[in-house]
Amino acid sequence: MNSPASIHDKHPARRGRGRLRRVNVGLAEYARYRGRAGQWAWIVHRLTGLGVLLFVYLHIIDTSLIGWGPHAYNEAMALYRMTGFRIGEIILVGAVLYHALNGMRIIVMDFWPQTTVIQKQLLYGVWISFVVLYVPTIYFMVHWMVTGKP
Repeated sequence: MNSPASIHDKHPARRGRGRLRRVNVGLAEYARYRGRAGQWAWIVHRLTGLGVLLFVYLHIIDTSLIGWGPHAYNEAMALYRMTGFRIGEIILVGAVLYHALNGMRIIVMDFWPQTTVIQKQLLYGVWISFVVLYVPTIYFMVHWMVTGKP
């Protein structure tokens, strides 16, 4: 079994004596993304979380407009009936859905550490579930947007 010290000694920035050595890496090499599925899942999870947070802030602001009277509030609500905002709602539903499904994957891996060896398969399950749930949702939301009927 490897001890923590032997694992760290194999790092390319270490010498045999355990001292750090300077590793010269150019900016392009440093900035190059080397991620795999788990890191892409992390990035998308963070982006969807920020998108949902942005919506929550926007929702707090538009709800607070009721303090300026019903006219100001109704004008803000009229914005949400515009096509751009309706498309944004469709994107928001996708962001919430992915964030929730991936969050459940993360919870499973936190509570059952032995599942980390199948994290890629769990991620594929998240994406399959996302597509199966999101495609019909898009259909119904676009249908409602175009026809005006749910």
